[in-house]
Formats: sequence, C-alpha cells, structure tokens
Amino acid sequence: MHRALITGGTAGIGAAFARAFAGRGAALVLVARDADRLDEAAAQLREAYGVDVETLVADLSDRGAQQRVADRLETDVDPVDVLVNNAGFSVRASLLEEDLTAHDRGFEVMIRAVLKLGGAAGRGMGRRGRGWIINVGSVSALVTQNNYSAIKAWVGNYSESLGVQLDGSGVQVTALMPGWVRTEFHDRAGIKGSSIPGVLWLGADRLVADCLRDVARGKPVSIPSKRWKLIAAVLRTTPRGVVASLSAVLSHRRSREK
Repeated sequence: MHRALITGGTAGIGAAFARAFAGRGAALVLVARDADRLDEAAAQLREAYGVDVETLVADLSDRGAQQRVADRLETDVDPVDVLVNNAGFSVRASLLEEDLTAHDRGFEVMIRAVLKLGGAAGRGMGRRGRGWIINVGSVSALVTQNNYSAIKAWVGNYSESLGVQLDGSGVQVTALMPGWVRTEFHDRAGIKGSSIPGVLWLGADRLVADCLRDVARGKPVSIPSKRWKLIAAVLRTTPRGVVASLSAVLSHRRSREK
C-alpha cells in the first residue's frame, strides 16, 4: 500500500490530492500549520475512505519544522513513497520593497522547503528503489509578474533537475503546472479573479486527476487541460519582450482587483 505525504494538505489542491490518494486506498501523512484544521481533515478522510491518516503540524517557513518533515520522509519506518510538495501562497510584495519579510517567507516555504523535502524523499525513496515526487509549480512561471512567478520558475527547473539526478533510481519526479484553479488560495491572497474568463478556471479535483494520469505515464511536467497546455506552449515560444508586455497588462489588471 502506498503512503503519500502532502504539504498544505488540508485545503485547495493539497486537499484534492489527499482525497485522490485516499480514494485509491493510500495511507496519508498530512502536513499543515493549523493543528485543528489538520485534525478535522484527517477525521473526515478516515471516515470517508477508511484509510490511515497521520498528521504533522509544521510551519514550513521554520527550518526546524522543515527538518522534522524531512526526517519523516527519509525514515524506513512506515515509509512514504509519494511526496506532494504543495504548500504555498501568493507573494505579491513589490520587488522594490525594502522590507523582505514576505519574500523571505516565500523563499522558505516554496524554495528551501521544496529543496529540503525533495532531497530527503529522493534519498529515502531511492534507497528503497521506488517513489514519486510531485512538486506543485504554476503556469505563472512562464510570465514575469512578481516574485511568485520567479519562485515557481525555480520549482519547475528544480523538479526537472531532480528528475535527472534520480534517473535510474526508481524515483520519478513530476512538476505540476496549474493555471487558474478554484480554491481558497486566491481569497487568502486578496485576489478576486474577476478579470479572468470563466473558461480558464479549473476545479482542483479535475486538476489532480489529470496530474496523476501524467504521473502514471512518467511525464516530468504535467499541465492539466488542453487549454492550459496551449497557453503554456504559446508562452514558451513567444519572444520575451512580448511576454514582459503581457505580464505588465496582467499585473495592472490584478492591481485593480485589490
């Protein structure tokens, strides 16, 4: 039986991954900051799917918490063979701000923690000869709006690089690059999304189902839905000056939604 560890596993895309794995009979390790919310999510999953659900309270902006989760990934006791690096949040602070608090937290949760946990999972899974690592990035990595875009660009490159290093080990790495997904992520960031056409939104469960199909096919990058695959292909082949102009338009629209 598989055991999947999911960071940010109580809401949004993380919760959708938890439901998807639980529906397949996999045991879960949910990681999040809020102990009460973790307990509630775990209880609901146990009742609905009858699976074992372990919880780890961890604020991944704290390096001690990162280490605790890394230790859980690397142990051979009740081993984890699926890691979903999902925890994250929007970083909308200006790149010109003198106060780097928001940027530093973004780096810790979405870069250092991803690096730390990916390495621990790769070592443990590689030693056992089997495993899957899913790193949640974003199609926003292909534009140049803000530090969130830059962070997610790192996640995509890191995932493919980790996959190269783990080649032949039995461990597969997939970068999930979603577009606009209907979750509480945008509400928390104060993003209304009113300027985004309805056709561009995806449901979290659909997103995860598409991702897991790509994982089963051994794909290093998963971009769910034909519409977002097309958008990503266009962005990758568009001159960078044009992408910069498009990013400026998107940033202006976003600022009007505050």
